[in-house]
This record gives sequence, structure tokens and C-alpha cells, in this order.
Amino acid sequence: MGKIEDFLTPTEEQEIITAIRNAEENTSGEIRVHIENHCETTLESRTKEVFHYLKMDNTKLQNGVLIYVAVNDKKFYIYGDKGINDAVTDDFWESTKEVMQNHFRHGHFKQGLVEGIEKAGLELQKYFPWDHSDINELPNTISKENNAK
Repeated sequence: MGKIEDFLTPTEEQEIITAIRNAEENTSGEIRVHIENHCETTLESRTKEVFHYLKMDNTKLQNGVLIYVAVNDKKFYIYGDKGINDAVTDDFWESTKEVMQNHFRHGHFKQGLVEGIEKAGLELQKYFPWDHSDINELPNTISKENNAK
């Protein structure tokens, strides 16, 4: 796998965007996916940097979730903002990571991302249910390395 352009097909990207939309239908939470070729620092610090760059730390209820993928490093990190981290059980992100890893190991990247998004969405729905006054605070697009520098 050489480039982020080769990581997912356009059809797979659309399926991931649809999964984000579906997950956010029943919650005020926000989910984003960011894909890069390589992580120059630690996964956690780069994920937090991208989280801030994408303005995910500006959600009203601090309930944004970012799934960061470093394609060439074959690594990913899931970061939840303070509101969601305070609500979920301590092992929630680890269990979400395991679901995704099982798919990634077999080269099923789209399916791993979709299932991670769905799992995060269900948890967000439990603690941050959708309300008629909710607005979609962040775009549902997949961000990529060249637009997060």
C-alpha cells in the first residue's frame, strides 16, 4: 500500500461517509475519519493535533470522535473528546479498536472503519441522543493528509 489514494476506493469512501451520516442520525455526537500516509510523531499526539485542526474540539457537548489512520505505518488511533470519554467505560475505545483491527489484519479497511464508526455511533447515541435542536456541527467527509497540515 503506497498512497492514501490507494487505501480506499471512491465507492468505499462513500460507504464510510454513509456510515458516518447513519451513525450521527441518532446522536448529537460527531464522528470524523482522517487518513494520512505517515505519522511523524506519536499516534496520540498526531491524532490530537488533527482533532484540533479539524475543529473537533469545538463541539458544544465535547462529543467528537476522530478515527486517525496512518496508512504506510499500518497504525490507527481513536480519539474521543472529553464529553464522550467521561461517559463511556474505560475499555470502550480498546474494544472498538479490536473490532477494527480484526478487519484491518485481513485487508478489509473499509469494513473495519464502518464497524468502528457504527460502534462509536451507538455509544454516542446512548450518552448523547439526538435532539430536534441538534445541528451537524462538522462535515461528514473523510479528511486526508494534504488538507490537515
